[in-house]
Amino acid sequence: MSLFHRVFAMFLVLGLCIVGGVCSAQTTSPVSQPVSLKAADYSGIAEVFEAERSAGRISGAVSLLANQNEILNLTTVGLADLEAERKMTEETLFCIASMTKPITATAFMMLVEEGKVSVDDPVSKYIPEFADIKLTSGETPEPVTIKHCLTHTSGLYGDQRVVGSLEEHMKVLVERGLAFPPGEKWQYSPGLNVCGRIIEIVSGEPYHEFLEQRIFGPLEMKDTTFFPTPAQQKRLAHVYQPGETEGTLALGEHWLTDFSDERVANPSGGLVSKAADLAKFYQCVLNGGTLGDTTILSEPTVRQMTTLQTGKIETGFTPGNGWGLGWIVTREPQGVTAMLSPGTFGHGGLFGTQGWIDPKRNIIFVMLIQRQGFGSGDASELRKDFQQAAVDALK
Repeated sequence: MSLFHRVFAMFLVLGLCIVGGVCSAQTTSPVSQPVSLKAADYSGIAEVFEAERSAGRISGAVSLLANQNEILNLTTVGLADLEAERKMTEETLFCIASMTKPITATAFMMLVEEGKVSVDDPVSKYIPEFADIKLTSGETPEPVTIKHCLTHTSGLYGDQRVVGSLEEHMKVLVERGLAFPPGEKWQYSPGLNVCGRIIEIVSGEPYHEFLEQRIFGPLEMKDTTFFPTPAQQKRLAHVYQPGETEGTLALGEHWLTDFSDERVANPSGGLVSKAADLAKFYQCVLNGGTLGDTTILSEPTVRQMTTLQTGKIETGFTPGNGWGLGWIVTREPQGVTAMLSPGTFGHGGLFGTQGWIDPKRNIIFVMLIQRQGFGSGDASELRKDFQQAAVDALK
């Protein structure tokens, strides 16, 4: 081959490399995880929800899988409103109930980082009435700490509904008393409502405004709110319960779905949100408190909040769980959590919603449905089947 042809061939290959993106420098650069995972077959997830819908146990569902950078899959199945035949979409809103609790805990830990409060402080330091709280037996207990409230080991018990204001609700809790001495055992409680009230006292702002300014606004969670507008309410999925005959659904009612003027921002369970908004929050936590250019917490604080704080105390809602600060932590995966890694953390909600972060797999699981009267959402076969289908797709 002549010198001219050799030079021509060299430039031709170089040109093909540039145009086709096949230069050695390009081929040796790492391919990011989301590219392969986004191409995975997620049809099994839709099949899980379609089966549940066909059995008359849900009207529909929205689910989401993400890693720390991207949404990998968003599946919508069925109807948000059976009567109007309104479909589930990516923009459908849900009452996420107790999935609110980790968000409240995250807001609280911001004040801890700022040195304005400590989880080891007695609640009475901020809410003086708690100095007078008694056990239901009439005895005076050791002081209730904020950590007790965050881990449901305070002895507080009963209805988590807030009527009037968080300030008034504190008086109700003190009068109700404690079911057991603080720290003795675990019992699901209105403890996060106490943390919400302390947020108000320490920050000098209404609880819901603090969350809007410090979490929802910075993370651009534009459809996450305690007070959905009329337009947002039209996008809400309806809550359904078992109908009169097997395999049918009837419209359900609950105080969490009451959007009248009497509605109060409830730190234990009052938020409305959608899948993509929740993904932003969970991605921020998975990233150690940072999403893009926005940081809401430091990595050590996130780690403290999402790791076991309750030792060997037996906790709910499924076997093998423990409690972080406002977050459920999977200590020993089993049953409905068998497919998750040890250390997975998250929370469920009253209407069957679920949000979990598996840091070892770098995966976020979100399942949004709206039903009541079908037993525990945390221990449901639907939760198990969704998570298993997701894990299978990610293999």
